[in-house]
Amino acid sequence: MTFPATTVEIAQVVASGERSAQEVVRECLDRIEATDGALSAFLSCDRDRALSCARNIDAGRAKGDKLGPLAGVPVAVKDNICTTFGVTTCGSRILDPFHSRYDAHVIERLEGAGAIIVGKTNLDEFAMGSSTEHGASGSTHNPWDPARVAGGSSGGSAAAVAARMVPAALGTDTGGSVRQPAAFCGVVGLKPTYGRVSRYGLVAFGSSLDQIGPIASDVRDVALLLNVIAGHDARDSTSVDAPVPDYVAKLSQPLDGVRIGVSDRYFGEGLDGQVRDAVWAAIDLMHREGAEIVPIDLPHMKYAVACYYIIAPAEASSNLARFDGVHYGFRTGEPKDIIDLYVSTRGQAFGPEVKRRIMLGTYVLSSGYYDAYYLKALKVRTLIKRDFDRAFESVDVIASPVTPTTAFRLGEKTDDPLAMYLEDIYTISANLAGICAISLPCGLDRQGLPIGLQLTGPAFGEERLLSVAHQYQLRTDYHTKRPPATAAA
Repeated sequence: MTFPATTVEIAQVVASGERSAQEVVRECLDRIEATDGALSAFLSCDRDRALSCARNIDAGRAKGDKLGPLAGVPVAVKDNICTTFGVTTCGSRILDPFHSRYDAHVIERLEGAGAIIVGKTNLDEFAMGSSTEHGASGSTHNPWDPARVAGGSSGGSAAAVAARMVPAALGTDTGGSVRQPAAFCGVVGLKPTYGRVSRYGLVAFGSSLDQIGPIASDVRDVALLLNVIAGHDARDSTSVDAPVPDYVAKLSQPLDGVRIGVSDRYFGEGLDGQVRDAVWAAIDLMHREGAEIVPIDLPHMKYAVACYYIIAPAEASSNLARFDGVHYGFRTGEPKDIIDLYVSTRGQAFGPEVKRRIMLGTYVLSSGYYDAYYLKALKVRTLIKRDFDRAFESVDVIASPVTPTTAFRLGEKTDDPLAMYLEDIYTISANLAGICAISLPCGLDRQGLPIGLQLTGPAFGEERLLSVAHQYQLRTDYHTKRPPATAAA
């Protein structure tokens, strides 16, 4: 890209007339065309529509219209977010093709702010996965090493930003699916507080866990995107009617006096030594800049993986019951009867990981097992939330790794579901507790792969969370590093 790489800079040059929106979008689309063949970050792009939207932005600026804060900024969105243009497949055969009759709330907000949606990104099928290897259209490759995963389930969005195909993207986070791929790809990814961003138009996986979140190359861009997409939406019963701060305006809050919680439970067995050292180096840096480091305990975090993999599949089993070949999407050919229609359609069109989670969820919700598994998991979830509530009485944010390792090789864990599930061990607690968390680059390992720092904040604590993350980035340059294959582009 020859235009400035950040969302903030692009919006500034378009607003000033230094560059036209059409120039910016055309260069973005050309880069996607030249780069994505090796990465498979995108499932679809609509060049004609994107350029048409750019022409409208330029025409409005020429007339003197007031431009939105994202005017002319190319943005990609994960393909489980509904759009009236193109198809929404959730990376699944069962929704190929599905043409939504409405736009998601976040799409309305982005386009209302002048952003230009250039395409839909790859994901694990129905967002169920930690590697973007489980989609019907194949795997997304990591721009830092195409032999490795981009993370999941928002791997396409993270890879697209890391490869500088787009300055920003939206992903979804049910158990770490924005933060983990952001860490693997060396970009910034935010999981907002549950209820901060409307889920209207998001195809549900785990309704009490899902959140839409922004991915970009730096914290300022993420804050700007959150300014746009956050806020109450009456169409989502879980959307919270609370004022939205100007997150960008609050980024200058100093580190001096910030209380950063650290728990030994994030630094135990299974954590790669290089990841541990990089995260501690980040914590030490913030301490030298005036932050106070406070030991905390999260005693029930050790149950988070077991708790999550009961609740999330249970909700998935319920949510995915609607995909039966009757109303939309794929339908098996010439079924013998209605039962055969359901069984054959779902059997042929769902992938192995989705089937596994539906079966797990159906089992834990079934008569005789509901109390033993699902009800008990809900009680543990409450204990996990209380742990965080107590911790945030004495700290402002909690620092930890995002993942136990850097990006693993494609195919390395696809035959070992438990090993794949453990990739989310540090991220799923935030979803269970309904709080906010951000991933940002804090180093590279000896193989040159990005390492992620996770900062977690209390419910609706994005303002302070983003300011701490921004202050860290002002003192480091890890977020400016680019994958070797894209560094010269």
